[in-house]
Amino acid sequence: MKKVFDRRTVLQGTSALGAAALASSPFDAFGMGHGKFPSKDINIMVGTREGGGADRNQRLVTTVWKKYLKVNFEASFYPGAAGRVGYQKYMGLAKDDGHTLLFGNMGPETLNWVVSKPKGFSFPGDYVYFNQVDLDPSVFFVHKKRAKFNTIEELIAEGKKRTLNVGVSRLAHPASLGALALAKHLGLDFNLIPLSGGKNTRKGVASGEMDFGALPSGGIARKYKSWKTLVTFDLNKPTGDYAKALYNAPMVNQKFGMHLPALASARAFAVKTSFTKKHPDRYAKLIATGKATIEDPDFKKAVLKAKLPWNLIKWGTPEDCAAYAKDIMAVGRDFADLMSSKKK
Repeated sequence: MKKVFDRRTVLQGTSALGAAALASSPFDAFGMGHGKFPSKDINIMVGTREGGGADRNQRLVTTVWKKYLKVNFEASFYPGAAGRVGYQKYMGLAKDDGHTLLFGNMGPETLNWVVSKPKGFSFPGDYVYFNQVDLDPSVFFVHKKRAKFNTIEELIAEGKKRTLNVGVSRLAHPASLGALALAKHLGLDFNLIPLSGGKNTRKGVASGEMDFGALPSGGIARKYKSWKTLVTFDLNKPTGDYAKALYNAPMVNQKFGMHLPALASARAFAVKTSFTKKHPDRYAKLIATGKATIEDPDFKKAVLKAKLPWNLIKWGTPEDCAAYAKDIMAVGRDFADLMSSKKK
């Protein structure tokens, strides 16, 4: 069962144990002997629309996670204001008992706070990310049938002659940040045009309205017969079928002598900091069972069935999540003004 809330509706309303250990040990090891947790189904609040990358990933995870927690998951969607509606809803109304979790894309959502600080709560501070699911590097891509450039060198050569229109899902996004950083480094002029989501961005590139697009690699690699990747903002050289799906595109740091962190989308769960302090045993259980879920063969089968590159799956601890957010926000501060509104 699912619920969907648009912005107007919302505003009107107001590391632990691995899979082997979990399989052989009772959950009393988490200090749960004094009460069952979870004691009811868990609600996942998603700050984007149904059907997007965040929704896809939370479904893949919760389908397997429920066998460890012995409860079902129900997703509620709160699209609007680049994720702000979902966060405000969660921070304002969710109880800190662990039965309501937030799920989102840490990259664009923390960059959102760089552009404009959240109202009513702070980050970092009032909530923490945990159980990172993936690390999906940003890429520049073109449509193979309508490509204006076949290599990153050709793109740059054209960029020295004129302003290039870049299709992005939203301005405050790691992929957008990558475009801004490369343009600054090479002295180019990129006009970023937010098209509201990956699907619309791909449409904009396919139609020829955009000179190229900048998005996470997953959706591009899945349909590599239609899209060609020109450069990737990864720190590690892609391998195997994933590398082939990206046409062995060069890595931006290596190609251009830059020193950027991984400009990648990273989906993760989040809870109120007050919950981690009030119920540390429950928090530990969510982390341990979340890790076991990612390591479960059934999860890998589900990912491959969805035609997602397994290379992108990367479980992360709360510390990993905090480090990721810190790096993204640090780079984002250099381009905060350009991420806040469209160039005119």
